[in-house]
Amino acid sequence: MTIEVWAPRAARVRLRRPGLDDVELTAGEAGWWTAPLTLASGDEYGFVLDDGAVRPDPRSRRQPRGVHELSAWDDPASFAWTDAAWTGRQLAGGLVYELHVGTFTHEGTLDAAIGRLPHLVDLGVTHVELLPVNGFNGTHNWGYDGVLWYTVQEDYGGPEAYRRFVDAAHAAGLAVVQDVVYNHLGPSGNYLPEFGPYLRDGQSTTWGSSVDLDQRAVRDHIIDNALMWLGDMHVDGLRLDAVHALHESAASPVHILREIAERVDALSAHLGRPLTLIAESDLNDPVMILPREAGGYGLTAQWVDDWHHAVHVALTGETEGYYADFADPQAPPKTWTGGFYHDGTFSSFRDRDWGAPIPAAVPSWRLVTFAQDHDQIGNRAAGDRLSQSLSAERLEVAAVLTMTAPGTPMLFMGEEWGASTPWQFFTSHPEPELAAATRAGRTAEFARMGWDEALVPDPNDPATFERSKLDWAEPGAGVHARLLELYRALSRLRRARPELTDPDRRGHGAESAGPGRWVLRRDAAAVYVNLSPEPWSIDLDGREVWLATSGAPAGAADAGALVLPADTAAIVGPVSR
Repeated sequence: MTIEVWAPRAARVRLRRPGLDDVELTAGEAGWWTAPLTLASGDEYGFVLDDGAVRPDPRSRRQPRGVHELSAWDDPASFAWTDAAWTGRQLAGGLVYELHVGTFTHEGTLDAAIGRLPHLVDLGVTHVELLPVNGFNGTHNWGYDGVLWYTVQEDYGGPEAYRRFVDAAHAAGLAVVQDVVYNHLGPSGNYLPEFGPYLRDGQSTTWGSSVDLDQRAVRDHIIDNALMWLGDMHVDGLRLDAVHALHESAASPVHILREIAERVDALSAHLGRPLTLIAESDLNDPVMILPREAGGYGLTAQWVDDWHHAVHVALTGETEGYYADFADPQAPPKTWTGGFYHDGTFSSFRDRDWGAPIPAAVPSWRLVTFAQDHDQIGNRAAGDRLSQSLSAERLEVAAVLTMTAPGTPMLFMGEEWGASTPWQFFTSHPEPELAAATRAGRTAEFARMGWDEALVPDPNDPATFERSKLDWAEPGAGVHARLLELYRALSRLRRARPELTDPDRRGHGAESAGPGRWVLRRDAAAVYVNLSPEPWSIDLDGREVWLATSGAPAGAADAGALVLPADTAAIVGPVSR
């Protein structure tokens, strides 16, 4: 084998192994250094640049003792996969479930998460989306402070446990989507700038220095990482974090997202199974999902925060900050039919016109829609879920809106039973100064927004992490069990009624029927939502109620009216034959 590393900033590079002589690498073209050397699985090694300290391999696949220590060689071909018959899953018609490995179970490991896969199957989930798992400093973290993109955090079980999880998910009929962060690196353990110009001098994102996408080797570092997850690790898709923070010069011949999509499409053709790329984008720009022949990047789908904002304001009445514009009663109908609320309209939060319309030909499943996600919960001061402020009745309405919206619905772990546990912002920075800076920054951020400082938990306090773990005793009893059964029923209804997965946006209509009341249509089906304080009488006109929330009547009705009480919703359609 050949050991190689991109280190254009070094005049000399050596590979160091415990108890053995250093191996000199030979300088090659474009800053690459190589040496013929065979490493066995588990062998520890690192690189010495000039006369500096030993550093982990920038493409390390395993860090058994943390991101500051030696790498360990990992051979993905050594794993005995059992998913040879796996043909993948399309995103169209799917149900995505977002989870954080460290808080999904009490143990916080990938192996423990395997034990909960039957719950997801019963729920009707098709795609399990894991928050970032790549190596970070400390023992627990959201995952967006990662510094070694090719690794799996050892506290989760490392790469071997990751392969076990993917293999088990496939055996259960579940696709795996991995959240990856290519727009910045974490603050501790990032040694990449010692090797080469991975970061752009003088430019930064909200979270740290900007990645220099004008360097060919840096682009390859990203693309090869994407292909590693999808190829070596058998993953079915990637969620690309904050792609609006991927900056490259106008001279770049091809946008990095388009380049990733082209390479992933080629791999998909080779593997013979669908591979999914989902963008998190703040731009409200359909270029992400438009086909490449139409000038787009050709990604599979993108998150739609506007749908979340419209639903959140309708359910909670909150109108602070970026929620202000969504107090418009036309926000739910507009996002239902058009995908974006800001599609070239003025955004008061940004103080400028924002976004562009999505062409009518774009199928609705390319828009991932949700009422809750890790950001919209965890970036609240107290990390509170909707279940901590809404009534049981309104949580049921949220379920109906989420599971019937014209997009690919996504749930955040525990949402399906109205988990009472918060999901807060947590870190485990071993460096006291970094922990203090994170704490101060978090407090100052919410002080500017008018939040009570006392509500903001200390991110580095272990209790913040512990209280964010799901309580798996909850879904079996009381209101939690009732809500869970509603989500299961909604999932079954989506599979049974083609109207609820039809991607043709020309059949999606919506209108406001008065304050707190909406009629949301999908072809012959209609979703009636009553968040007003008074009952609402609806003419069924020979249709039947397919499903209704608690307190609303359900069943067949050849004629007559449906009286929808306050804080209820019902799905109505043609009488079943």
